[in-house]
Amino acid sequence: MHETNEGEFLKLTNVKKTYDQKTLIIKNFTLHVRKGEFITLLGPSGSGKTTVLMMLAGFENVTSGSITVNGRSITKIAPYNRNIGMVFQNYALFPHMTVADNLAYPLKVRHVPQRQIRERVARHLKLVELDGFDGRYPGQLSGGQRQRVALARALIFEPALVLMDEPLGALDKKLREQMQFEITRLHRQLGFTVIYVTHDQVEALTMSSRIAVFNNGVVQQYASPDELYEHPANAFVANFVGENNLIPALAPMIDGDLVKANLPGGGNIIARNGDCDASDQQCIISIRPEKLTFKANNQPGDNQVAAKFMARHYVGDFIRYFLALPDGSRVVVKTLNDAKAPEFTEGQPTTVIWAATDCLAFKTNADTARGEHT
Repeated sequence: MHETNEGEFLKLTNVKKTYDQKTLIIKNFTLHVRKGEFITLLGPSGSGKTTVLMMLAGFENVTSGSITVNGRSITKIAPYNRNIGMVFQNYALFPHMTVADNLAYPLKVRHVPQRQIRERVARHLKLVELDGFDGRYPGQLSGGQRQRVALARALIFEPALVLMDEPLGALDKKLREQMQFEITRLHRQLGFTVIYVTHDQVEALTMSSRIAVFNNGVVQQYASPDELYEHPANAFVANFVGENNLIPALAPMIDGDLVKANLPGGGNIIARNGDCDASDQQCIISIRPEKLTFKANNQPGDNQVAAKFMARHYVGDFIRYFLALPDGSRVVVKTLNDAKAPEFTEGQPTTVIWAATDCLAFKTNADTARGEHT
């Protein structure tokens, strides 16, 4: 799953973690990261992503396996000798120190000359657009400003690797989006390598070079944002990354790269094969809400399913339509908010249409089909 390339900067190889010597929290985890990449560890709460970050930082021991940075093993090196920057959700700033002193602290413990400390503090305050805030204390700053200070402190000693653990979780939506932009701007400008932990799949899609999707201590897929969204490896990834409809189907028959299957309420479906094999008795059809349409100008081979309108949610720039299929399954159709957006009355019958090439057929597996956004 994880290709090996020249120029790989960070390698986690066959890493395992257990606290009781019985249950593996992290199971045989391997991840290769190129220098300068922005890698996100994405998954529901309890999936193991933060545990991996803590092992990288040295705050948790590795049960077995190895971690190397730039060819040097750091598996048994103390946290303060790893030269890794950390940004936490709760900022972890010293409340009794000014902004300037907070930034200067990691330089002082590294015995950087005072003149260089002053220069670097000024430069990094400018980088995060906090010129003139050097004399303030953390309690005098907004949440967004405190996170900018925390980010500057993590970068000021010029680490090659920066770890971020849900750094924007405490911010409101608007501030969160602003800080997403700021972090990616600094990443592009300075070129440091980032390992970023979040359970917010929109945040992961907008910020990352590649994303490792976790479930139960196992990476389900490691790929670029567009690859994850357009070509998910299984039902869990399809349901966790972005909005998605999962429609149960029966008796899948594999025909080359396509799967033909029956719907429990009648009718049939054609889909691209995700991970089904000839022995499966049932499958899950995965289709994004924006790929569905009510339009009647369908093409030969398109899937057509009878449905009943249940509800309509106005979201501003788009509209979600909630529909029920004959077997009781629910689907969501997402359309632009324009003059062509249809109107329905509750219970009104309609037909949902989509191209066979826009959906995937996956195995029905309890571990991979549960994609709860927690």
